[in-house]
Amino acid sequence: MDEPARVSEIARERHLRVCVAESLTSGRLANTVGAGEGASEWFAGGIVAYLTDVKERLLGLPPGTDPCSGACAEQLAAGALRLFDADICVSTTGVGGPGPEGGHPAGTVYVGWATASARGHRALSLVGDPQQVLDDATAAAVRLLAFHLEGIRPAGPRRRNDDAEPQRRGTSPILSGAPGADAAASASSTSSS
Repeated sequence: MDEPARVSEIARERHLRVCVAESLTSGRLANTVGAGEGASEWFAGGIVAYLTDVKERLLGLPPGTDPCSGACAEQLAAGALRLFDADICVSTTGVGGPGPEGGHPAGTVYVGWATASARGHRALSLVGDPQQVLDDATAAAVRLLAFHLEGIRPAGPRRRNDDAEPQRRGTSPILSGAPGADAAASASSTSSS
């Protein structure tokens, strides 16, 4: 079974929410993950954040963090995990090429992951033209997602609701401090008791 199919199978069986955060792959990862069977049941969504200030405001990247680093990949995943109220998130960041950027050679890629209890990253040195780097980075991110999804236990009764949409955990998906966050949080927060 290929990784996207395995991601879909595990997420559906365990009633888990999956999300992605992308810089380098510009939506390819969300497209790949979201094509999985029954994605409307388990794929919370994805965010593409290229500019560093967007990564800082929306995903909580600490100012001064190298955008091509393991620390950045981990924070992108952790920030999106909160934003989408998900069980697991994978992220991509790096240099696609054709030339170096920010002192990093083309093909320098970091794939991050985060769950409620842990986070981490893998550093990759990919070769090929920009298209090949993006394809390989996307494939590596989906493999990492499938691997870490295997270790997550099924969602508890608080989130599992076979007759309706999964209940929210009661946390605002909007990070405080973002322009319009208070209004957006008020407009988007509904709680079911």
